[in-house]
Amino acid sequence: MNWTLIVTLLFVLLFARIFWAHVKANNANTQAFKILAPKDKLAVLKECLLNNPTETNLQNLAVFLKEIESDLDIQSYKPLMERQLALADKKESLAEWDKLYVEQSDWVDQIEPLEFAEAIAAKGSGDIETYVTRSLEGISRLYSDAAIESALKQLEPDYPKAKDLLLSYLKLVETCAESGADDKSLEKLRKQRDAWVEDLLTIEKAE
Repeated sequence: MNWTLIVTLLFVLLFARIFWAHVKANNANTQAFKILAPKDKLAVLKECLLNNPTETNLQNLAVFLKEIESDLDIQSYKPLMERQLALADKKESLAEWDKLYVEQSDWVDQIEPLEFAEAIAAKGSGDIETYVTRSLEGISRLYSDAAIESALKQLEPDYPKAKDLLLSYLKLVETCAESGADDKSLEKLRKQRDAWVEDLLTIEKAE
């Protein structure tokens, strides 16, 4: 898979979906952040770290992970932060940004969206509709191709549309990799990404 343009494009395409929460919660101590549901807090904290690799954002995420009893080594993200800052200073090529973003997205996806835990609990109680809904919401908050593809494949036995979603996602990634980086191309990709997310979250009911 060609990742040459993926970083620049994904910064444009992915970060918008919780932008409202990011703006309200730049400071994890604000009231606006505190009233968010835990799953939304996690999404905001991950987004903030990817967008703005500061020690404050890293520590905000560390505090939250401690609250949910995650044992992820938060300090392992520091080398990625340092590389991001260095790349910005050196004005490195898109290929270098791309390589870094792949690693960053893999790292943050070690922290599963909390929607997946809700999905598993629902399936355990026999509530397949909620299982599907929460799974799809969780997928919308993943970053790496590998995580998205794996989650969609796992969902297929209980939600046949997941197979079509996976195929359309792979097509989107292919289109992204082949696209130019000009404004017109980015706008076209943004619309395609938005359409895919809308389709992802448009749930087909079992007949």
